[in-house]
Amino acid sequence: MTEGVSINILVADDDPDDRMLIEEAFEENRLTNRLDFVEDGEDLLEYLQRRGKWADPESSPRPGLILLDLNMPRMDGREALKRIKADPSLASIPVVVLTTSKQEEDILRTYGLGVNSFITKPVTFEGLLRVTQVLTSYWIEIVQLPGQFDERAGTAAA
Repeated sequence: MTEGVSINILVADDDPDDRMLIEEAFEENRLTNRLDFVEDGEDLLEYLQRRGKWADPESSPRPGLILLDLNMPRMDGREALKRIKADPSLASIPVVVLTTSKQEEDILRTYGLGVNSFITKPVTFEGLLRVTQVLTSYWIEIVQLPGQFDERAGTAAA
């Protein structure tokens, strides 16, 4: 991969196998960015708001990108997305839904809630490799994200 900006990626997914495969796919694509995982929407919001086990900023740096599964226990991805986009301090964080759902209703609803992209999880590891390659290329190498540029100093933020 070419060198991109250093953003933290936060993955919210309740399936341990999916989390492992996502991590392996990013590693295979030589992603050097920090990759953190939470298991449901409640854990995601606690991470973002630095509450509970995520109170220490070292354990919960602000993500530059959230990958969000929709079907999770306690609080599903739809409700978590709604709360993230309703919070002015979190709304600018890009959220990409990465889910097994192909339901038109889910696609329309999540875009209506402010999701930045909707991706159906590939069924093969090769497909997941391709998705993570495109995600990192687009969100890390191409897109200008909020907080990446410090106008006063004229340099990219660390």
